[in-house]
Order: sequence, then structure tokens, then C-alpha cells
Amino acid sequence: MPAEDLRTTEVDLGGLVSVLATHLYSTPLVALRELVQNAHDSHTRRRLEDPDAAHTPLIRVRGDAARRTVGIEDTGAGLTEPEIHAYLATVGTGYTRLLREVTGNDELIGAFGLGFLSAFSVADEVTVTTTSHREPALGHRYRSRGGEQYSVEPVAARPAPGSLVELTLKAEHAHLADEDALREVLARYCVLLTVPVYVGDDERPVNDVPVPWRHEIPGDRHAARMRFAAAFGRRFEPLTAFPVSPAEDGSTDAAGLLWVQDGGTYGSTDNRDLAVYLRGMLLSDDARDLLPGWAGFIGGVVESSRLTPTASREDLQRDEHYRALQQALTDAIVDGLYETARLHPAAWRRILSRHGQDLLGAALCDDRLFTLLADDVPVPTSQGDLTAGALRAAGGGAVHIALGSSGGFEEMLYRAMQVPIARGDRYAVLPFLRRYAQLRDCRIVELGSESGNRELFREPGQPLPAEESAWLAAALADDGEQLVPARFDPPGLPLVLVPDREAELKARIEDDRADSRIPSAALRLARAFTARTDGEVKARLYLNLAAPAVQDLLAAYRAGHTGAATAAGLLRSLKVIMAAAAGSAAGDLTAALAGVGTAVAALTAAEPAGLPAVPDTLPEGEQP
Repeated sequence: MPAEDLRTTEVDLGGLVSVLATHLYSTPLVALRELVQNAHDSHTRRRLEDPDAAHTPLIRVRGDAARRTVGIEDTGAGLTEPEIHAYLATVGTGYTRLLREVTGNDELIGAFGLGFLSAFSVADEVTVTTTSHREPALGHRYRSRGGEQYSVEPVAARPAPGSLVELTLKAEHAHLADEDALREVLARYCVLLTVPVYVGDDERPVNDVPVPWRHEIPGDRHAARMRFAAAFGRRFEPLTAFPVSPAEDGSTDAAGLLWVQDGGTYGSTDNRDLAVYLRGMLLSDDARDLLPGWAGFIGGVVESSRLTPTASREDLQRDEHYRALQQALTDAIVDGLYETARLHPAAWRRILSRHGQDLLGAALCDDRLFTLLADDVPVPTSQGDLTAGALRAAGGGAVHIALGSSGGFEEMLYRAMQVPIARGDRYAVLPFLRRYAQLRDCRIVELGSESGNRELFREPGQPLPAEESAWLAAALADDGEQLVPARFDPPGLPLVLVPDREAELKARIEDDRADSRIPSAALRLARAFTARTDGEVKARLYLNLAAPAVQDLLAAYRAGHTGAATAAGLLRSLKVIMAAAAGSAAGDLTAALAGVGTAVAALTAAEPAGLPAVPDTLPEGEQP
């Protein structure tokens, strides 16, 4: 491009300040973080530039609700007048970044030279009174309203090098001048800073908290971790806590603490709670994406000097350091759960009880977790929560699973046999038990599936004549039900109604409302799957030919007994009543109950064929 065509880009400073100061950050509280961070970096700078100087590093934050002001004071390096112009009043230029490039010091936090602008997101006016350690006899005061224009004037030197940043708050941010609010916010932001941070006239800094992964704390290390987790965790009591350590291969330098939260989770519930600190200052209060998706019960805090922040310093760049930390946190959770199971059995039992459902899903995502949890994690069943091993033992070496939201009659059948049925409709239960059956080489019976029904309902051996089968179907089955003669246990149960799970699925996904509930791609796949069934058979009525009641019914029908139809009606009513008890719809319950009474009345009124009538009186000496 010819030089005469080159022009300088114009910058609307007012618009830029508005964007950077007002729209770059998600919350005005970030202004406090950025200003305390600048004060911290000022101390680090002084130590690097004047290592032999004797000074006591501290940061003190004061609030004055009456004047609507907040002041952040430090005893750090301070600024000369040229530095005020070059760094404080120049957007995008930061001395901290330049110093880190020269010294390689990882304690310096600042990166973009934008943090000071955040002050204008909460303040009408910002004043900085400063004395540089290089010019301890000189003082300067920077003053600006809105950030577009500023003035610098000489003032008396401060008693010691350092700076005081004073914010005259906007009316809508007046609450930040409350020192109790400042303590709460700064205790979170500054808990890992090495420079003590005081609020008001407090004698104890807000970050006077023993950090268990930085220092060897006397006593029980696990107890020290639990104390920190209990103090740091915001929502739930920690059940156990375990460390995050730098990777042995050097892929991440992150250190910190993770804990299992005593918070209710289920399936897709996500209570992941991770705070990330960059060189000691809070960077992200909700970095849950660093934790694995299955760890909805984990809280924690980690710090690193390698993570790369975004310009707002409220999120992280998804780079190789981010991905390395993701893997390190996954490993730390798995190792921590193993450690808990081995060393803290009481806590392990609480975790299994509180988070069993989540752990079922977690076990499917990580082979190491599956090995740990296979025999310990509880599975919801018709007899309460049981481990897979207990479920297998109670099922005679087989694991029984109900596929639908209700096990229907097949579940009732197994209840009669006192065999527990796993709730296959619950989160992760079905795939977990399928994998468990492979691991332990045991049978799995999926009630409601074709293979499960074949195992449950045996072939009758001798097929029924067509005429008898047709009569039984007409007498016992309702519309949509298919009569299937079979033999099954217990023999006292005459019939079992099993819903067709594919027909149920077909009806659900072909409902017009499914279009709004199910993603289109998933809906297409589901409809392709159910296209193989016409949906006309909604349930199968398995008739137990081994049941004495069914044998007597068939004998009465073959003999032409007048009570056969009445007895069949009684069984049909029994089917409807059992369906209601199992949570299935199979006819009119009121009519079925009335039918029982009608059948009993008819049968008791009839005189049994081939038997003599009972005489009104008995021969003398005989007992009835």
C-alpha cells in the first residue's frame, strides 16, 4: 500500500472507556478485584526492584458509607509522575506485564493493562495519591471523572511509598462502601493472596486462612483439608476432601483442593462448583467446565500460574494448559474417591448413600471408577437401594431389571417370589447393570424385553387347541392385548399382563407434542427404530397353564360346565385389579370390582356338578 494512502485509526476514547469499564466485566465487584490485584502487584514489583528494602507489605480497604467512598491503600512500589502517564492513564499498557516479561516472575498477576479502567464502572470519580519508592520525597495525585480526561498534580509525599486509590461511588453502587460487604467479597477474591488484605481497622486480614496445599499444617492433614473446604464451600457441607497436585509430567502446575459436597444431585443435576485462582487472585468463580460432566457433586478450588485469562479476567482460554488441568482434575477425583474408600470408610458410606445415582453414571464414564464402584454403589430396586452384588444374589445368580417406569405384572410376579427388580428407568441403572453382568459373568433379565420375557415365561409344552385359545382370548383379553399361553412361577399366579415397551415408545414419540420435547435428530432415530412395530399389540397377557385355577377353568370349559364363563370373568376382574396395583391401565377398575362380587355370587349359588347336595341334617353321631 502506498505510504500516502496510510491513515491513523481514530479512537473514540469515550466509547472505548464505556465498553472497557462498563461492558467488559460481568459484575461491578470485579473493580474491587482489579484494584486489589494492582496493589498486590505493586508489592511484588517493589520486592523485585528493591529487594534489600525493609518494608511491611499490606493492603487495606476502607469503606465510608456516609461519603459513598471506597479506598484501597498499599505499601508497595508507588508511581512516579511519568509512570502515571505511561501506565495509569494509558489504556492497554501495563507495567506489570512488562516486568513479568523481564523477570519471569510468576507472582505478578496483571496482564492487559485494562484493570484500572474497571474503577470507572462503579465510580463517578477516581483519585490516586501515590509516592514512588524511587522518589520517596515526592507525591502525586491523579484525578479523573469518567476516565476520558484526567489531571496530575504534586502533593505532599506519603509517609511511606505506596498508593491510595479512592473511588467516589456511583449511586447505584453505594452498597460497596459497606465494610461488611467488602469483607465478604474480598475474603473470596483474596483468600490465596500472600500479601495480607485488611478491611477497615481490622487487626486480622481477610486472607488469614491456612492453605493446606501450600503449607504443612500441624495435625491431621485430612482434618485441615476438611476445615478449609468447610470454610470455602458456599452451599454444601463437604463429605470428604482430597488434594490436587501438580502433574508429575509437568503438564500442569495446578494445586488445590477438591471435595465431595453433601448436596442433593440426581442424573443431570449439576452442582459442580470450582473456583480458579491465577497467581493467587480469583479469576473465575464458576469454572465448572474444568470438572468432568459426571462430577455434579464436586466442589473445589485450584490455583495456577499457567492458565491464560480472557481480557475480562473472568474466564479462561481453552488452550493446552486448560485441557491439561481438566485431565488432572479428573484424575484427582478418581484418586480421591479411591483414597476415601480405603482410608475413610464412614465418609465413603455417606458418599455412596448421598450420591449413588450420580456415581452410577460416573462409573460408566471412567473404567477406574467402574472398578471401584461395581460392588459398592447402590442401585434403586423394588426392595430399596441394593448393591449389584446383592441384587444378583437375591435373583439366584441373575440380575433382574424393569425397563419401564413401572414393572407392571412382571414386577408383581417377582415380588411374589421376593426377587428384587432394578429400576431400569432410573438414571444410568440399565447400562451400569449390563456392564456389571459382563464383568461378573452373570445373567441379566430385562423385564419387558423380548429376551427377558422368553426367560420368564416358558413355552407351555403342549399348545392349546385353537378353539380353547380363542375362547380364553375372548374371555380374558381386552382390546390391544394378545393372549399367550405359557408356564411360569409361582404357579399360584394365573395370569400376567406385560406391556409392550416398543409400542409404548412408539405412542410417545408419535405424539404431536414429542416434536417440541425431543430434539429432531433424536426423534428421527427413535421413529426409525419403532417403525418395525405396528403398535397394535399394546400388551401380552401370559396365561399360566401351570396354575391350578387355569387348569380348573379349562376342565370346566371342556366339560361344558355352566360356571366356566363366570370363573373366566372372575379371572378377568383379577387381571384388571392387579393391573391397577401395578400402575397399568387394563380396563375399568370399578367394573372389575363389581365383577368379582357378581362372580362370587353366581358361583356360590350354583350347585357343583357331580357332587351330592349337602343335607340339611346329618345322621346322628356324624360331624360336618
